[in-house]
Amino acid sequence: MQNMLLMSYVKFQTVGNGLRKLVANEKGQDLIEYALVVALIAFAAAAGMSTVATKINAAFTNIGTKLTTYTS
Repeated sequence: MQNMLLMSYVKFQTVGNGLRKLVANEKGQDLIEYALVVALIAFAAAAGMSTVATKINAAFTNIGTKLTTYTS
């Protein structure tokens, strides 16, 4: 039983050391920062699309009305 506890302790220490190294590793930090910037740009573009879509819809409605008037 004591041997089993010791083996479990050693495994947890090994996993803990691996997690500490993973958290301390900053290689992926730049990638995450770029991903956040891209997400922010995508969010701003999606928010602006509503206004653009409304204006395009109004323009096509105006064109459709004028075509209907001239062809009637």
